[in-house]
Amino acid sequence: MADYLGQTTDIILGQEFLTWLWFRSEVTSGNFTSKEGRPYNLYVEQRVSVQGGEGETLETATVSGSTSELKEARLGLSMGKKVTRALIRIEQDTEAWQLTLKAEDFSLGSLKTPKVEKADANEEDDVDGPFLEKIFLIESCLTLLDDAYRTFLETRLSNDWKETVQRMGQWLSKSE
Repeated sequence: MADYLGQTTDIILGQEFLTWLWFRSEVTSGNFTSKEGRPYNLYVEQRVSVQGGEGETLETATVSGSTSELKEARLGLSMGKKVTRALIRIEQDTEAWQLTLKAEDFSLGSLKTPKVEKADANEEDDVDGPFLEKIFLIESCLTLLDDAYRTFLETRLSNDWKETVQRMGQWLSKSE
């Protein structure tokens, strides 16, 4: 594990981010705080893909389950595989978002926002309201995800990174 996270020349930053996010979401029960001081929760849940090897020996394992501990994905990490995709849930106040994040290019898939109430057919003056609310909810989710990435980068670029890598290794070995 330490070799996997310690060699930045061989590792895509997105893979480190998703691994750290998974670790951080479990050891802190998903508790994060934005740079504005607002609390939010972020969890890696239900579905994780790990990948290892190169060329013809490339292996990918996707583990999913609604109440799964994702043990096979953890085993893959301990064998040197890297997190390539994860299902993430973000909650703040009464709002909740769910999305899939790919490590390769930080692309989002299947972003689900909180439900937006449809406009009343009789209200002519605010037909754009639901659309604008949906855009606001998407931006809110991206802001929280950016905040988590900022926190990761601060950790990754700090002198404490080696200690974090050790704690990640301990987290991984405890869950095997």
